[in-house]
Parts: sequence; C-alpha cells; structure tokens
Amino acid sequence: MIRDQRPALSLFAVGFIGLGILSVLYRDFAYSWQPVPAFHPGREILAVICGLFMIAASIALLFRSTAAIAARAIFLYLLAWQLLKIPALIVAPQIEGVWLGFGEIAMLLAGGWVLFARYSELESSAFFKHLTGKRGIRIACIIFGLALLPVGLSHIIYLQITISLVPAWLPYRAGFAYLTGVGQIACGLGILFMVFPRVAAMVETGMLALFAFLVWGPNTWIASTPKLASAPAGPRFALTAFLITWVIGASALLVATNIPKSRRALEGEGFTDDRVLAPGDVAGDTAR
Repeated sequence: MIRDQRPALSLFAVGFIGLGILSVLYRDFAYSWQPVPAFHPGREILAVICGLFMIAASIALLFRSTAAIAARAIFLYLLAWQLLKIPALIVAPQIEGVWLGFGEIAMLLAGGWVLFARYSELESSAFFKHLTGKRGIRIACIIFGLALLPVGLSHIIYLQITISLVPAWLPYRAGFAYLTGVGQIACGLGILFMVFPRVAAMVETGMLALFAFLVWGPNTWIASTPKLASAPAGPRFALTAFLITWVIGASALLVATNIPKSRRALEGEGFTDDRVLAPGDVAGDTAR
C-alpha cells in the first residue's frame, strides 16, 4: 500500500472489523445505522453472514494481493447500506433526523468510494473508469461534502439532544453544540467549493475523533444508564455508535488524504479528466 494511505485505510479496516464482530456477537445489524427490515426466519443468519463478510473484506483490504477485490466488495456493500436509508427519505423527507441518518451513511460511503477509486483496478473498464481514479475520488469528495451539511445542521436543530451528548465536565455545553454544528457545515462547504478542502477534511476528521472518544468513549460502554434516553440499555448501542463514528472518521481521513489542497491543485492534478493513478504509481503519488 502507498505509505500515505496506510493510516486511513488501517483505521477504516479496524472500525469495519469491529462492526462486523458486533453483528456476529449480537446476530443483528447496526441499529438505525443499518436499518434492515424485520423478517423471519433467517434475519439473524443474514446478520452473522454480513458480519463475517465485513471482517473478511476488511482484513483483505490490508493486503496488496486482495485489496482490489476487497475494495470492490466493500463499495457495493456500503452502497446497499446507503440504499436502505432511501425509504425513510421517501416517507418523511421533512424530518431532519432522517437526513441526518442518510448523511452519516453517505459520509461512510464516500470513504468506501475513495477506496474503490484508488484500489479497485477497474480503470480500464468502459463503465467503471468514470467511477474510479481521480474522477471517482472527486465524486466521493462531493458526496462527503454534501453529506456533512445535514449532519452539521442536526446539531443545531436538535440542540438539546446535542447538549446532552456533550461531556458534563465541559463548560458552555450549548456553545460546543453550536460550534460543532456550524463547524461541520463549514467543513462541508469547504470541501464542496474547494476552499482549503484538505484542511476542512482534516478538521472534520479531528472532530469525529473527539466525538468518538468524548461522546461514545469506553465509559459509555459500561454505563448503567444509556447516554441517549431513547437508546436501549447495555453496551451494544454505545459500542455501535463509537465504531460508526470511528469508521466515518476514517472516511474523513481518506478524503483528506486524497483530496487536492486547493481548486488550483484540483485542475493541476487532472481531477477533471479520466486519467487514473494506479496504487503503485510512485510518480503520481509523489506529485500528490
């Protein structure tokens, strides 16, 4: 693997493995983040199969010989995960919380798209060449930037819930709630309009890391009372929220690692054409 990709790729794989392990242990999917409709029999079996798939594909992603097939499989899996969010949008498009859920998974899909664009080795395909290489990375960045807008807005619209998630030991909790919401919206706009986009993506990565450990850290896994009033008791919800935030943060880091530093760099590095850099293209990686 290219050296500058290793940290983000490894973090993504570790988080995905964690989610897979939860699916196997609990024989279920990731709560509202992975809203598989209820059906019987076979739902528990499908959840275990999906969990094992996530574990195997994530491990395969870490090795050069299997990275291409893993990137393709994970991309399709995340695309299916995203499609599960569409029915709720059709039924209740006026509810911002629905857009929040859609945006969170879209951020995750964007990270998977970056992996697909870089490692799927489908650039010679007549169809997939439009979804891979630099063009594919640009599409992923646009999706990530757009997805950040409803996620950030939810911090403001659901202000009291956001405040309740801010650690009690922090002062001015309402201020932090507003700050994180406005900050995520600003990061999304920065990525979309190429205004210090790499900085914006790195700032978002940092915020998600803080959310993971300050909001859903280990103390919440053993807490007797759920952090969210609507959350079920036990460690599973908090662990799932931690790992989802972890993987979305890894997606943000993948975007940050691959996005050009500016609009001028976007044009100079050929992000508007179909030229594709292979994972082993050292000259292209040096230019980046």
